[in-house]
Amino acid sequence: MVLVEGDYCPQAEQVCLQWLDDGSTFLPNTRCARFQSPSKCLSEERTYMKFCIDRDEHGDPATGLPDADQSWTMAEQTCKAEDKRLCVESEWLFACEGPEMLPYPTGYERDATVCNFDRTDLTDDKGKLKDLRRPAGELGRCTSPFGVRNLVGNVDEWVVREGVAYPPFRSALKGGWWMAARNRCRPATTAHDEHYRDTQTGFRCCKDAS
Repeated sequence: MVLVEGDYCPQAEQVCLQWLDDGSTFLPNTRCARFQSPSKCLSEERTYMKFCIDRDEHGDPATGLPDADQSWTMAEQTCKAEDKRLCVESEWLFACEGPEMLPYPTGYERDATVCNFDRTDLTDDKGKLKDLRRPAGELGRCTSPFGVRNLVGNVDEWVVREGVAYPPFRSALKGGWWMAARNRCRPATTAHDEHYRDTQTGFRCCKDAS
């Protein structure tokens, strides 16, 4: 696991200087090629955070591939069995962007040669999502300021939404390879229930720092 410690900004302004899909009818203004540097914290106060997070997505050590087809409930149970817990969204976010509030874990520019996203071969001829996971060791440059790997790209990662009691869903998805809108640190998908799972859903665990 990796120690994450510092001052987290709950609300940040990140200004895109160049959209890749400007004028497109499919996901317009979703993929930003370059953000303005630095990002601006809009919160009156930052929140001090200190916790541990898995360096890589939970997976098979033999292959290096992250687990997939995991529901939020399954992820929560697995983390608990390992004396850890599922990360809350702010923890995942801070581990991704660091104190500088980087839009991407690797900086202000989008680079599909570093992280596993911007894939064009998402589905097979029957419309089913392909398994596009890659071993963590192949993506060593897709690393956040805290040394956490593949927080964007590779599998979608389940997190716990803060301040939400069931119902509605306590679950949210971050990162992932297939949805361009989630190929950076801040965005999340909150429409799936806690039992939803598919080819691209995985997770990583967190733990309180001793």
